[in-house]
Amino acid sequence: MERGVWRRGLRVGIQTTWVLSKVIVPVTIVVTVLKHTPVIGWIIKLFAPLMNVLGLPGEAAIVLGLGFLLNLYAGIGAMFVLPLGGYQIFVLSVMLSFAHNLLVETAVSKRAGLSATLISLVRVGTAFLFAGVIRLFTPAGSVADAAHTEQVKLDPYLWQMAPSAFLLELLDKAWAAVWQLVLIVIPLMFVIQILKEIQFLDRLAGWMRPVTRALGLPEKAAVPFLAGIFFGLAYGAGVILQATEEVNFTRRELYLMFVFLILCHAVVEDTLLFVPLGVNGWLLLATRLLTAIVITALLAHIWREPSVGPKIAVTNGK
Repeated sequence: MERGVWRRGLRVGIQTTWVLSKVIVPVTIVVTVLKHTPVIGWIIKLFAPLMNVLGLPGEAAIVLGLGFLLNLYAGIGAMFVLPLGGYQIFVLSVMLSFAHNLLVETAVSKRAGLSATLISLVRVGTAFLFAGVIRLFTPAGSVADAAHTEQVKLDPYLWQMAPSAFLLELLDKAWAAVWQLVLIVIPLMFVIQILKEIQFLDRLAGWMRPVTRALGLPEKAAVPFLAGIFFGLAYGAGVILQATEEVNFTRRELYLMFVFLILCHAVVEDTLLFVPLGVNGWLLLATRLLTAIVITALLAHIWREPSVGPKIAVTNGK
């Protein structure tokens, strides 16, 4: 393989890492600050009245508050603390699978030119809607009564911390975010660039034709689709940004891609994270996949536009 291919792949990976870093690092810093303020506690209380309706203890709002704003790791950590039954664990797992790390992943969606409000509403709305459906079709006797549990302790407030300790935490979180991008995005974009050079992606697009057609998407959507499904929304978004420059997806096509990916992404990692809690991984995966397919296909059927429409040009901040 010629040396130029390696250079082009490395260059694309570094450029994409830089674009995503400009979104993820500031959000990571903001979230870190919020963890040391009463704000997260207020948000948790806002969700608490809904918990009993879903057959969950009031303290389960802590799980959703941490998972929605931070990430799956924070939500799962809280789930280990609470004495939850099998029904409650599965409901929370489904909800967090649909809606987690909202600040970072929604910011990435906005970077692609989409409405951050709409993307957030789709994710959170799907999470609560699906939890309501599960509760509706679950016999009352199978749902354990919501019990009072010990509150999860949040991080100390800013005024309780030494400035040096807080600054070190900010730097650590920012560096961890960038390093994770480097470890995943650069190799991912590097491999994809090589696959483009050997024209493997053209064959892959053909294999994905039935899926993309059913979802109202062009064949070239197969690459960002697979990247998002297996590597996650943030990293899949990097591939989407690159693909958008080359394909010029319409606004409708971009929304359809992101609607699918926000509901079903990083399926391997996210699913395996819940297995130690006793969740059936295959059932959780099927729930996410089928929900994403149904909602995206329904949206594609409702939202129709002419074959020639306005294009979205993503410039990667240039």
